Amino acid sequence: MESNWASDHLQVIRTLMERAAVYRRALAPVMIYNGCLGLASAGGALALQITSPRTFILFWAGVAAAGLAGSFLLVRRQAMKDNEPFWSPPTRRVSEAMLPPVFAGFALSLVVLFNDQERVFAASPPMALWWLPSAWVILYGCAFHAAGFFMPRGMKLFGWIFILGGCAMFWLGSSRNMPPECGHGIMGLFFGVLHLAYGVYLYFTESRRAGA
Repeated sequence: MESNWASDHLQVIRTLMERAAVYRRALAPVMIYNGCLGLASAGGALALQITSPRTFILFWAGVAAAGLAGSFLLVRRQAMKDNEPFWSPPTRRVSEAMLPPVFAGFALSLVVLFNDQERVFAASPPMALWWLPSAWVILYGCAFHAAGFFMPRGMKLFGWIFILGGCAMFWLGSSRNMPPECGHGIMGLFFGVLHLAYGVYLYFTESRRAGA
């Protein structure tokens, strides 16, 4: 039984290494798409003056759904282009690695969404709009760091940037009274600018590799 498990595990690792270039090519458009989506959404949220915790969560949940749907279509298109199965054992391993922190972020959002705002957030609404996106950033970084054990090593570094950046946002928000609009700034910075920058980096480095 253990020998079969070890054999399957080695096969998954071997397949992941062979498909590293495929994942890298797929990541570039996914990151660019989500970066543009994050920046546009942050700008839209500021224009709409979204300042309540519940509206904040619902708005960014919609953005996350759009990001997930677009990423799915982009990865599926890349898999079909390379004649690769989409829901393969390596893909399942990556999804399983990312699931716990993503679920934690979802659960945390539900706590805020269904709590009594008058009792919990009336004293300081800006704090809720500051620590919640900071928590999302940290948990998202944990998810990417976990996925980095099965994908190109740059993913772990990308995850650490989110983790450390989210912790810095927590510290900054606890040391001063931040306006509620800053929550959208956090989302735009991490889920917009950083995604876009990493996607552009992957695009140009992959283009140089293909031309070599």
